[in-house]
Amino acid sequence: MAHISYPFKKSNKAVFKKPGSAITHDVVHWKKLGLPVLVKEFGAIDCLDFSPVEPYYFAATCSVRIQVYDPITKVVAKNIAKFHEAAYGGVFRNDGRLLVAGSEEAVVKVFDVQSKNVLRVFSGHTGPVHRTYFSKDQLKVLSLSDDKSVCLWDIATEEKIASFSEHTDYIRAGAPSPISSDIILSGSYDHTVKLYDARSNETVLTVNHGSPVESTVFLPSGGIFVSAGGTEIKVWDIFNGGKLLANISQHHKTVTTLRLASNNSRLMSASLDRHVKIYDLSTFKVVHNIDFPNAVLSMAISENDDILAVGMIDGVISIRKREQPSNLQDERKGFYKFAPDHTKTSTVDVVVSKQKGVANSQPDKFLRKMEYTKALNVVLNTFVITKFPEKTAAIIQELLRRKVLYFAMSGLSENAIGVLLKFFKKNLGETRFTRLVIDAANVFVDVFENHLSTFSEQNLWLYTSLQEDIKSEIDVCKRVCELEGAIGMLFSSAQVSTTCDNLDLYDNLVPSTKAQKEIIIDV
Repeated sequence: MAHISYPFKKSNKAVFKKPGSAITHDVVHWKKLGLPVLVKEFGAIDCLDFSPVEPYYFAATCSVRIQVYDPITKVVAKNIAKFHEAAYGGVFRNDGRLLVAGSEEAVVKVFDVQSKNVLRVFSGHTGPVHRTYFSKDQLKVLSLSDDKSVCLWDIATEEKIASFSEHTDYIRAGAPSPISSDIILSGSYDHTVKLYDARSNETVLTVNHGSPVESTVFLPSGGIFVSAGGTEIKVWDIFNGGKLLANISQHHKTVTTLRLASNNSRLMSASLDRHVKIYDLSTFKVVHNIDFPNAVLSMAISENDDILAVGMIDGVISIRKREQPSNLQDERKGFYKFAPDHTKTSTVDVVVSKQKGVANSQPDKFLRKMEYTKALNVVLNTFVITKFPEKTAAIIQELLRRKVLYFAMSGLSENAIGVLLKFFKKNLGETRFTRLVIDAANVFVDVFENHLSTFSEQNLWLYTSLQEDIKSEIDVCKRVCELEGAIGMLFSSAQVSTTCDNLDLYDNLVPSTKAQKEIIIDV
């Protein structure tokens, strides 16, 4: 009869690992953006915008210029420096050939990207212009200014088509409608977002965001827009009279920028709290989060989410590029491995891969040989208990399960005893280790309580300190129990009060005397 050998079951470290976020399609999609490349500019990055056409250059507005970067080489391809004072809000036209920007000079300028020449200058504002956009038909320019006005300009004639002065504070956000060149949106520091119709020169909708508005964006349908201000993001329905559809509050500092991504199915928000969050527009729930080293002022995402550019308050631009998919030929290499060179994969029914044995870790090898003290010694070193405490916990758990931890501890050296006490002290309050530490500490006391006099001063101090920590934990548990009891009493009294009120109401509505009941029955 043939002997069948089964692989030794490895110690289960996963049960002690820190809980991580679930691996979803969004997490996989956004993690493929790769490591960031950092580019330093001379001032805070006011605005970032990608060209809609290849090679998808992006414009970074900062200080007194607009830098047009090549996202592949991460170097400046064009430098537009036709400003005497600070430039703001540079964005591309849909064909990528023109770029519009506002400035501290209270004028709006349109540039030819290729030649860097100024093609149009729109004058008429009396304050800095922080945001500019091209209209849906690409024939007009929208400008939003600190003079509390919103203007629509005709590119061909350089004339002002419409002007609105409904706000009472600086206007730092806005957006053109994706379905009409005459519908425009503006967000102001007076906490309101207004929708205008340039054909009638009227304000058709006003909603109160509740905080100074920093950014606005239309959804592709044109019937819903999103506003960001303070720590909140709000979604509004235009066709339902400005009804609030959602209030998202995931940031703990001011939200600075909103963008649409993933073919307009995802919303991105950047904040001064150094986070960029991605939301599913069907549920408005966060599906991914990206951290940055400093407060984020601006953000842009290219077509197909291939490149993410984020501008920070210290003048650093973080550029993340999606990793290219592997070569198809490389992906197919495995299918030829065990077939003859002349054989095509279409003629191979099944390719059998070579079975590889699973290598056991060093502690598992000692466990297999029933050398328990050696197995415990391997995971009792400062590096392991600091970086991988779950490995130490897994071996202790296995020794407890086999009921041999007593014997494993008995053979420990003085140095290993000290490391074990440090592990107990460090992880006593860690939820995932608490139960294990308590059980293992009980075994430790059984083994060494009659040998404490032989401990070194360091180990004796660690043992005494561990006792004090345990007492502190017990006191905390007692206080929590008392607090839980007090809260329970409050809830119970509230329920009794509500019940009494209901009974009083019942007594008022239901006849209480026999005569009253008989009258009702007769009726």
